[in-house]
Amino acid sequence: MRAYTAAHKTLPFGTVVKVINTTNNKSVEVKINDRGPFVRGRVIDLSQKAFEQMGSTNQGVVPVRIEILDDSNTFRYKH
Repeated sequence: MRAYTAAHKTLPFGTVVKVINTTNNKSVEVKINDRGPFVRGRVIDLSQKAFEQMGSTNQGVVPVRIEILDDSNTFRYKH
């Protein structure tokens, strides 16, 4: 995918987060639009375009910190 998007297990769709590579301090802002990752020890799955901004795509997995920037446009179920 060539958009700045990501998958997270619990954050509502539409949440904008800043993902910071703690190894090199590069960061990217993405919008949550999917669920996952479903691999133990991983907290977020970035689109290829977003990951390219954070470091070498040869690494595949990097340590990150996540900051919520905007959750005002999230979709929430109402009962």
